[in-house]
Amino acid sequence: MIQHVTTVGSGAHTYTWNDRWAQLPNPESAATGWAHPGMATTETGQIVTCHPGLPLLLFFDPDGTLERSFRLDITEAHGLTVTGAEGAQRLWLADSGGKRLTGSGYPIHTAPEGGQAIELTLEGHVLRRLERPNLPVYREGKFSPTSVVEDEERLGGRGDIWVADGYGQSLVHRYRADGSHAGTISGGEGEAGAFKTPHAVLVNRRVGDPELYVADRANHRIQVFDLEGRFKRAFGRDVLTSPSAFAIAGDVLVVAELRARLALFDSADQLIGYLGAHEEVCDEPGWPNRKDEAGELIRPPRLKPGAFNSPHGVTSDTEGNIYVAEWLIGGRYTKLTKEKVG
Repeated sequence: MIQHVTTVGSGAHTYTWNDRWAQLPNPESAATGWAHPGMATTETGQIVTCHPGLPLLLFFDPDGTLERSFRLDITEAHGLTVTGAEGAQRLWLADSGGKRLTGSGYPIHTAPEGGQAIELTLEGHVLRRLERPNLPVYREGKFSPTSVVEDEERLGGRGDIWVADGYGQSLVHRYRADGSHAGTISGGEGEAGAFKTPHAVLVNRRVGDPELYVADRANHRIQVFDLEGRFKRAFGRDVLTSPSAFAIAGDVLVVAELRARLALFDSADQLIGYLGAHEEVCDEPGWPNRKDEAGELIRPPRLKPGAFNSPHGVTSDTEGNIYVAEWLIGGRYTKLTKEKVG
C-alpha cells in the first residue's frame, strides 16, 4: 500500500503524517459510507473508532492493523471515551441517532427512539443506557448526544457522567454514578452565554483541580466549568472556528476543528499552533465532500497529505501520537506520529 506521508507542525510539535494508516474492513461500504465517528484509545494502546458506512466498532493497533471489530445496534459511534483500568475497561458511546445513508443526496436516517448514551464492555456487551432527562425541553425536542465523559473514581473523581446533547437541545447533562440525572448546564450560567452545539466534553486533569471542558462549537470557543457545573471561564474565541473533539497528548490539549485543522493548547489554555490547517477548503461547493456534474455528492478528490478536510474525532496514545477521523464520504483516518526531539 502506498502511504501518504509528509510532515506537519514545527519544533517540539512536529509530526509525521500518514493518512493511509487504518486498514478498514468491508471496503465497498467504507468507500461509500459518510463517516461521522469519534475516536478513543484503550489502556493497551488500541485505537477505537467506527466504520464509515456500518455500525461497526473497529479496534486498531498503533500501526493501523485491524485487530477486531463488532457490530452494535446504533446509528453511529459519534463520540467515544474509554474509562477504567486495564482488565476492567469500559467504553462510553454517544450515538446521536442520525446517520447519512448511501444513496442519492445521502438522505438522513433518524432513529425513531432518538439518540442514546451507552456504556459497554470492550467486547461489545451493553452494560447500561442513560435515560433522556425528564425535562420540559424534551417533550417536543429531540435528544441527540454527541459526547460522553466520566469523572472516574480511580482518578479521584466521583463517578459522575457528563453527556453533551450537541445535536439536540445544546445542553450538557450530569448523571450520578448510578445513572440518575443530577443536573444540567446550558452555558447560560456564566458570562460566556448559552451553548450552541456543545459538541464534545472532557474532564481536564492536566493541572490543578480537574475541570469540565465543553467544545461550544458554533460559538467558536471552549467553556470551562468545575465538576459541580459552575462556570469558571471561556477561551479560544479569537483562535478557534469549530472545536469539535478533544484529546490530551502529554500536557497538550488537542482540539479537532471541523473546519480543517487541529489546534494545540498548553496547560494554561494558550494556543501553541495549528496542525494541517486548510480552512479554505471549507468554502468549496459540497464541502466536506464534492458535488459532481449531476449535483450528486461524491468523495472529494482534493484530499492531500498534510492538509485536513474535516477533523471530527481525535485521540492520542502514550507516545504523544495523534489519531484523527474525518467527517466525509469514505472517511479519512490519519496518524500523526510525534517526531523525537534531540
